[in-house]
Amino acid sequence: MIGVGDAAPDFTGALADGRLLRLRDFLGRRHVILYFFPRDFTPGCTREACQFRDRRAEIAALDGEVIGVSLDPPGRHAAFAQAYQLPYPLVSDGGARIAAAYGVQRLRGWLPTRRVTFVIAKDGIVRRVIQSEFGIDRHIDEAIAALRDLQAACSGK
Repeated sequence: MIGVGDAAPDFTGALADGRLLRLRDFLGRRHVILYFFPRDFTPGCTREACQFRDRRAEIAALDGEVIGVSLDPPGRHAAFAQAYQLPYPLVSDGGARIAAAYGVQRLRGWLPTRRVTFVIAKDGIVRRVIQSEFGIDRHIDEAIAALRDLQAACSGK
């Protein structure tokens, strides 16, 4: 799995509206909270997605952007985003190429990917990795803490 200090692998993934999202489009402009989740509409994934939604203004104020990734198809992402009013992009990784590049795919089991969040600085380097299948709150709390650390480092504090 990709770790702290590693360069984040670039990727291109499909969005629900048919557009493609590329990680490189954010680099140099915004920090990225890239979170991998197992499935749309499951209780834990719904809770996690809504936490990122509810704290999006705080993330934006810290110069961050949220991107969710799962193996669900674009149409299912569209329904999930609409049902929970998710204002950030959900990338469909149907071929599991992105999950494989980040090392979060599962080899077996009913959930296709592990629940892992990467905080990627504007320079493309991974600054924090949060892994917890059941500690859902850790993902948002630690990601925002990492953004605060990045902001402090940039301002010289």
